Amino acid sequence: MRDPGPSAAPAPGGGIPLRRLLMSLGEPLVELQAAPAGLDVPVRDVAILDPEDQATAAPGELVLAIGARGRAALPALRAAGRAGAAAVAVKLDAPGQADALREAAAEAGVALLSVRREARWEHLDSLARAIIAGPDAPDTPEHNVGDLFSLAQTVAALTNGIVSIEDTSSRVLAYSRSSDSDEVDDLRRASILGRQGPEPYLAKLREWGIFQHLRSSDTMIAIDPHPELGLRRRLAIGIRAGAQPLGTIWVQEGAQPLAPQAEQALVGAARVAAAQLVRRRRELSADVRLTQTLLTGLLEGSTGPQSLATHLGLDLRRPATVLAYAAVPAGRSGPGEGTDLELTRAEVTGLISVHTAARHRGALLAPIDSRVYVLLPELPAGLAITTVRGWAQEVVDAARDHLGVPLRAAIGSTVEALAAVPESRAQADRILDAMGRGGVAPEVAALSDVQAEVLVSEMLALLQERTGLRDPRLTALTEYDRRHGTRLAESVLAWLDALGEVRVAARALHIHPNTLRYRVRRAEQLTGVDLAQPQQRLLAMLQLRLPADD
Repeated sequence: MRDPGPSAAPAPGGGIPLRRLLMSLGEPLVELQAAPAGLDVPVRDVAILDPEDQATAAPGELVLAIGARGRAALPALRAAGRAGAAAVAVKLDAPGQADALREAAAEAGVALLSVRREARWEHLDSLARAIIAGPDAPDTPEHNVGDLFSLAQTVAALTNGIVSIEDTSSRVLAYSRSSDSDEVDDLRRASILGRQGPEPYLAKLREWGIFQHLRSSDTMIAIDPHPELGLRRRLAIGIRAGAQPLGTIWVQEGAQPLAPQAEQALVGAARVAAAQLVRRRRELSADVRLTQTLLTGLLEGSTGPQSLATHLGLDLRRPATVLAYAAVPAGRSGPGEGTDLELTRAEVTGLISVHTAARHRGALLAPIDSRVYVLLPELPAGLAITTVRGWAQEVVDAARDHLGVPLRAAIGSTVEALAAVPESRAQADRILDAMGRGGVAPEVAALSDVQAEVLVSEMLALLQERTGLRDPRLTALTEYDRRHGTRLAESVLAWLDALGEVRVAARALHIHPNTLRYRVRRAEQLTGVDLAQPQQRLLAMLQLRLPADD
């Protein structure tokens, strides 16, 4: 039976945008697979479509196609599209099923959501209905208080003071206007101009215990004037959500004395600001999560480009490229560069974000496993690879100089459209894989810089994975070295790398040339490998590069 819910009537205000529904439900429960009509289509109701019933839908509905897994949900998608439904939610039995459903959703013009297999339909139904039936944000008193700048101006009018609102790092979020610049003291002026309080003043405030009071109390504190420091009298109160500090409101006295009701005004303003900052954090967090989900899906090839493009207003037909960053593990040359990056993930990601955004306004970041990927969409035509290499080198230099973290950076191919972004990401991964095996010297590289190294690295990866492709005689040689503590395999490889120049290879190994000659002959005697044969030399040059424990 198709259940349209308690009431088929649209939610007040014409429903909520699909975007808000996705932000509220969260990625752990559902994942957006396609949104051909965009993320601002209104969702007005929820309908449960039983597999026994004929596939039908109504305008603005979120259709829960229960029991119709994978391709069995195609009739529900088509019916939803014909009826003008907002979205269809299905469960997938296998990852490959999403391709056919995304194609059908695009043709039908209806959004497609995939639901986690372990999720309960009744739980999703109740959550979605609660979100749709919730208060419409613009009509709630909390949203009518205005933004932080308006709040700062209101507090200034109530206190006769000059107001700034700061976060917990003393960064200025908003401030009131002042008609007379002479009223503004040095701290206020430096804070507004620099968007953050200058350190000498902050140090004094810490010394006087001001910050400690603001973090631990919700009462106002008064700070006496200090003309020798350029500080006028001011009041301050912490902005808190329970025990969690969110920021501070500062009121500096100007030409007029502060109003008698200034303390009362500050207490109320702190509560209003707390509501705004909490809501801002939640909205930002939800929007960031949705962006990260769509970006990760695009990079991995599991989600098409339309959803991300619609969400962020990107042009699908403009060139794009992917940069990939990985930390260099201390004392290691192999892949698996996760340890160092995990320890400083937030700092590294923040550094990459700041530097990249300074060069490309639309840059998007996605940490995936031990790597951080940067998508550069909508690139200008003819952007030189040297320019992108320079951007990446700036990040690598800054991570080394400011965080003490050595990074490698790989530049993926520049693709002609957003749909080909997975190809650019795959190429960046190939380059980083080769770098991780120690065969590539540059900190930053594109494929054209390291073509041979990448191909050799991939051949070695194949030999590691498929032991049947290896020469058992060379495997026996490395095993002999392991058992007897000899260095025959290393000596043979050095000799081969030096193209048979004994003195060059011996010098690299810090041994006598005669010692090297003996080791090469001994290796041939033990294994039966004829290093005079070009094919055997070629295979030895590859296989002997594998780690000894393989």
